[in-house]
Amino acid sequence: MRQLVLLLLPALVGLAGATGWLAAAEERDETATGAVTARPIKAAETTQTCLSSGDLREAVAEKRVVEPVAAIRAARAAVPRADIVRANLCRRDEALVYMLTALRKDGQFVHVMVDARSGQVAGQW
Repeated sequence: MRQLVLLLLPALVGLAGATGWLAAAEERDETATGAVTARPIKAAETTQTCLSSGDLREAVAEKRVVEPVAAIRAARAAVPRADIVRANLCRRDEALVYMLTALRKDGQFVHVMVDARSGQVAGQW
C-alpha cells in the first residue's frame, strides 16, 4: 500500500493550487467548551504552496512529516466510506499539511487537511 501511495502521490502533487480550495475552505476551531466550529478561510489569510514529489520524499525520509499513508488513513477516518482521490503535501503559512480530497458515495467531494507533523486531521470542508 505504501509503495502504491508513493507512486500515485507525485501524479497528484500540484493540482491543489488550481482547484481553488482556499476560496471555499473552512477551518475547524475548538472553542473553550470543546465544541468544534467551522470558520471560513479567506485567501488573504493564508499562503499555500505544494511541494514537489522530490521534496515530499525528502521530507518523509528526514522524518519531518508523517508518511502519506498515515495522512490518508486519517482522512479516511474523518470521512468514512469515501475514496481519497487527491493528496498533496503543501506549505500552509509556516506549517506543512497534507491536503486531501475525498469522494463520498453520494458524489460529494470533501476536502480534508491533515497536519503533516502529527498526522491528525486539522480541518475539513
